[in-house]
Amino acid sequence: MKYIALAAAVAIVLPFAAAAQTAASTDKPAVKAAAKPAAKTTTAKNTTKPKPKITKRAAKAVEEVTPISDDTNITLTDADLQVAQRVYTGKIQCELGADVTITADEKRAGFFTVATKGARYRMHPVESRTGAIRLEDPNAGAMWLQIANKSMLMNQKQGLRLADECQAPAQVAFADEMKKNPPKSLFESPDAQPAPSK
Repeated sequence: MKYIALAAAVAIVLPFAAAAQTAASTDKPAVKAAAKPAAKTTTAKNTTKPKPKITKRAAKAVEEVTPISDDTNITLTDADLQVAQRVYTGKIQCELGADVTITADEKRAGFFTVATKGARYRMHPVESRTGAIRLEDPNAGAMWLQIANKSMLMNQKQGLRLADECQAPAQVAFADEMKKNPPKSLFESPDAQPAPSK
């Protein structure tokens, strides 16, 4: 019985104590909030670090998670138009028997129609942080990512890869060359000679 009475007393007093505490401290947070940003701006450092080289695998991973721009009023820059010239067009074979067909828009330079089974997108090039060729359809949330040896089509809104391991003829040739002459390891010295054969 004592516990019930104690709990009831706490339940009655607690809201009044909280109200009194917030009323007494309403002026202090505004002063502190105004002082904090000024202190942070004076301590910020303006240092630039050199950009590290990014592997193809890391570039693909970065581009996959980079959100698609939601700007539908697109004006392409000269750099965008140069990227558009490097986009592989035609029917491109992908893994698991899938394919993607990319067609350049004849009326508007730099725009493409990207189609696969059950999906069709109107895409344009966007700046890539990794140097990969990246096309986006901001309305549908779709992205075409093209790197030297393969490409993929994904829909970020749905969280789906619609086509993966897609390769145009030039990408097949590049992938074969990579198998014959693999890139040097980061741990291998630039002057390293291959081991003599016995």
